[in-house]
Amino acid sequence: MRGMVAGIAGAAGVVALAVVVLLSLSAGGNNGGYTVRAIFDDAGNVIVGEDVKIDGVKVGTVGTVTPTPQAKAAVVLKIENPGFQDFRSDATCTVRPQALIGEKFVDCVPTQPRVEGTPLPPALKKIPSGQEGAGQWLLPVTQTSSPVDVDLLGDISRLPERERLTLILNEFGAGLAGRGSDLSVVIRRADPALREFNKVLAILAKQNHVLAKLAVDSDRALAPFAAVRNRVAHFIVAANQVSQASAAHRGALARNLKDFPPFLEQLGPAMERVQKFAEQTIPVATDLRAAAPSVDRAFTSLPGFSKSSTTFFEDLGKTSKKSGPALLATKPLLGKLQALGEAAQPAAGNLAQLLGSLSKTGGLERLLDFIFLGANAANGYDSLGHFLRTEGSPSAGCLNYALKPGGCSRKLFSTGSPAKIASASEPGTSVTMARTLAVLNGATPAQAIAKYPGPTTIAANPTGTGGSTGTAQPVGGSTAGTTYYTPSESSEAGGLLLNYLLGN
Repeated sequence: MRGMVAGIAGAAGVVALAVVVLLSLSAGGNNGGYTVRAIFDDAGNVIVGEDVKIDGVKVGTVGTVTPTPQAKAAVVLKIENPGFQDFRSDATCTVRPQALIGEKFVDCVPTQPRVEGTPLPPALKKIPSGQEGAGQWLLPVTQTSSPVDVDLLGDISRLPERERLTLILNEFGAGLAGRGSDLSVVIRRADPALREFNKVLAILAKQNHVLAKLAVDSDRALAPFAAVRNRVAHFIVAANQVSQASAAHRGALARNLKDFPPFLEQLGPAMERVQKFAEQTIPVATDLRAAAPSVDRAFTSLPGFSKSSTTFFEDLGKTSKKSGPALLATKPLLGKLQALGEAAQPAAGNLAQLLGSLSKTGGLERLLDFIFLGANAANGYDSLGHFLRTEGSPSAGCLNYALKPGGCSRKLFSTGSPAKIASASEPGTSVTMARTLAVLNGATPAQAIAKYPGPTTIAANPTGTGGSTGTAQPVGGSTAGTTYYTPSESSEAGGLLLNYLLGN
């Protein structure tokens, strides 16, 4: 008996534990997962195991469906997808038809869309311990909806449902007499469209000033259109005609639209090449902009240039008419010149080789040096002009060198001035010539000056209109002609002789 009692007690304990677990599950207790306790006005045809979806994607299942003391339906939603286990205070759920046979599923929105960066609203409130569904996240009835099924709307058009609806409405009106506010809440909550429409109206109410300004601005914007309404009407008529014409060629238009994507694909690389070309032509365009004034002036002056060119070409034509026969007459001469050129080609080739060789080896320069140095050796230049230093002799005999001139009445450096040397041996000789001959005979410059005193001025102006004093200089100054040597009074060498030999 004791064993039987113990076994019955143990079995009763197990059964009691199982009942407690079932009751806790049926009550919506938290079993370690993410569960949302959604309160609906009506959960007809919502059964355990149905899908819970978000944007058409299954994220969980319906756990339990139980009534509440407020005559509502408590639907426990088990959210199995970890990515959606974060329902916020603005979450909403709606019972929607799964199929035509009457099955339903629960469509939820964990949180409403918002601008990126906007803070999230707080999470749903968790039911405290000691209350039904403790530990679950509570979604209130104000954020749920249960639309009327389509089959129920179809039933009210047939008997006896139509008569029953009439009775229900009569009784419903009598039952809700004096409870209009409650009826308004139920109606708004029963239809999601009305609820969303109320939200839209609330948003418009907040933007009433903007809407008023929009209306005023619209009036201002439409006023110009009203002034040209005939044109707008004509545009609409023309657009209609264009549309009809396009419809008549819809085949070609369809081909154009079909070829448009490949065209855009080819247009992209082409535009990139155009962009690179534009970047490379920027310097050219910049220079062209800087040269634009000059180009403009050139085109402005072009008409005058064209007129002058017209006159030039007319004169050229007249000249051509006259010179044409002369040019034709030179044709026989050109033939002879061609024959002469062909005959002279060997000689010209040899001459070209000779001149090329002279140019490469410096022969031309040496020949010019020879001519220049030979001319300088034979020709002197002083204040009176050129004189010969040397003279070629045609005979083979030698010439005698005489210190005194003979057989010539003209004297060197004789200018006809009264400054003459009173000498019986050298009458009419100038002081300069007398000193020079003395130096040639072996006297020093000092001895020659002491022997022949007096001024050595040479008349620079034979006409007698003026004169200058000083030592004779080459024509053009001391830097022209040959080098001018100025001996000192105490020089022992023949300074005067050197000047004579240099042509000074």
